[in-house]
Amino acid sequence: MKKYKIGVFGVGRGLDIARNFMLLNCDIVALCDFHEGRLAKAVQELGDNVAAYDNFDDFINHEMDACILANYFHEHAPYAIKCFERGIHVFSECISNGTMAEGVELVRAFEKTKNVTYMLAENYPQMIFNREMQRICATGSLGKILYAEGEYNHPADARDIEFKKIYNYFPEHWRNYLGRTYYITHSLGPVMRATGATPKSVSALCAFAPVEGNVPNASRVGDRAAIITTQNDDGSIFRVTGCAAFGAHHNAYRICGTEGQIENLRDNSSRILLRYNNWTKPENAKECDIYSPEWHDKDEEFIKTSGHGGADYITARMFLEAIEENRQPEHPFDIHSAVAMSSVAILGHRSMLEGGKPYAIPDFRTEEARKQYENDRLTIFLKDDGSAPDLPCCSVNDFAPTETQLKLFKELVMGEK
Repeated sequence: MKKYKIGVFGVGRGLDIARNFMLLNCDIVALCDFHEGRLAKAVQELGDNVAAYDNFDDFINHEMDACILANYFHEHAPYAIKCFERGIHVFSECISNGTMAEGVELVRAFEKTKNVTYMLAENYPQMIFNREMQRICATGSLGKILYAEGEYNHPADARDIEFKKIYNYFPEHWRNYLGRTYYITHSLGPVMRATGATPKSVSALCAFAPVEGNVPNASRVGDRAAIITTQNDDGSIFRVTGCAAFGAHHNAYRICGTEGQIENLRDNSSRILLRYNNWTKPENAKECDIYSPEWHDKDEEFIKTSGHGGADYITARMFLEAIEENRQPEHPFDIHSAVAMSSVAILGHRSMLEGGKPYAIPDFRTEEARKQYENDRLTIFLKDDGSAPDLPCCSVNDFAPTETQLKLFKELVMGEK
């Protein structure tokens, strides 16, 4: 495989991703971040041979084959388009577009490119238990897939100041406006990958339970979870969350067909529960089987050292293989799947604000769908000029942290007196 030159935009998460590309014999040639301290730390780790920029337009002119977009969650599309214009391959972390109009622009710009690979850097489908679910689904032994669940449940201690200093370190940070349907790919991506289905409509409801007490808090989202339902192009139904915060931490997935079902156990292990009825089980299979899957991968040594249970390494490898073979990645990592997932996030939030009203998920392969959304820039996040969002980010529209919570946040997280 060619030794590719990689640039990294957003070195917080981006540096973790870059380490996997280095294991895959790539050179990290340029870094870009507005956060001076993080940028200096990244340069120190990688060495003086890496170029450092605080401006994307200067950074993107550095010679590189591919760019890791690990900047703010909802701001990837404009930078991906700039990469397309320069013939640079794109590895885009989290949702592909923050607004529906950006989804239109992203697809249109991509169609104008030649020989550029775009991949949504969604890693959870490559966790060992999700890979096993994909393998079992591919055997056909579950029958026709009718239903799947995906839960990315990530509660955090409201008193954890060090966590907030890393992840939402000022009141206007995007995480403090993150509606619960938005962080969708870790729950939706694995079930799309295993089943091959794509959502065609979405409906969502939120459970409101704000952080209480005198704790440092700047979040304007008091919802703990969005329960999102999709009807898919194969007739199946998904029930997924965005980033939820109920009960105890877990990543849970379940896939049910006409003949059997499979899920991972909710005990933070990698164990699988595979079940059939006694009249539907394959020959020599158990009616109920609990087991730990194995990788069966030539790079298992590297996988076991990688982040997110080995998924980061495999996702990076998939991207490089697609570039090497001059093709696009498979469903659901391709650009159309990425925009569909972002549409579930964006329109699911609107559904929640309207009491669960169903929204059709557009297919931006068609110009008719693009025309419908090409000017739709409604957002729940603060805009680039600092102006207010167009839509409330919480199911209780006027929710805000208490004055005491915000004061403690500024004192303990930001260091203000």
